[in-house]
Amino acid sequence: MRHSEGGKEMVRISIQVSSGTARFKVMVQAESIERALEIAERHNPGKECRVTFPLDPETFFAGDPVARIEAIEEAAA
Repeated sequence: MRHSEGGKEMVRISIQVSSGTARFKVMVQAESIERALEIAERHNPGKECRVTFPLDPETFFAGDPVARIEAIEEAAA
């Protein structure tokens, strides 16, 4: 069973971060999609953050109970 620090399930989603022509993707793990987007925006002030769709059903529910953010891909400008 997957739980967060507060006992709730955690989700892991990909978020594209962009500023002008520069883009990159990060994986964010949090209690909800909304919270993951908030975390990405806080770590990337002044940049546009968008959830990447479609969501991957294989990795959507995170097994690790700790919220985190990690870079996964840099996109060409």
